[in-house]
Amino acid sequence: MQALEARSGGAYRASAGTIYPTLQLLEDEGLATGETAGGKRVYRLTDAGRALVAEEREAIDAIGRRADDWSEWGPWGGLADPDAAEVLRPALRLAKTAVRTAVRNDDPAVVEEIRAILRRARREIHGLR
Repeated sequence: MQALEARSGGAYRASAGTIYPTLQLLEDEGLATGETAGGKRVYRLTDAGRALVAEEREAIDAIGRRADDWSEWGPWGGLADPDAAEVLRPALRLAKTAVRTAVRNDDPAVVEEIRAILRRARREIHGLR
């Protein structure tokens, strides 16, 4: 849970209610095994789990790239700053439009173009520092 939070720069904080049922499911499906070591429960992939990871490598790497995008967000403490209020509403409208357009569109190319537009906007805004 701590590694997920660290990788997302604090933007995502997994709960035990999310992680442990997922680990139990992986164990039930024979993809991972759990053991107690040093007072903590430690999970490791089984041979079947490693084979599935190898089979799904491309999808896993894509998720990792999206997670790396999140890590640039850093701490959210700045939202209380008065200047944040000036950009929060238009930023949320942009996000809403992007999500709504992506959800309503069956074309993966359109979804990828939306992501590219948002990445360009983020880079441009970062350049204002």
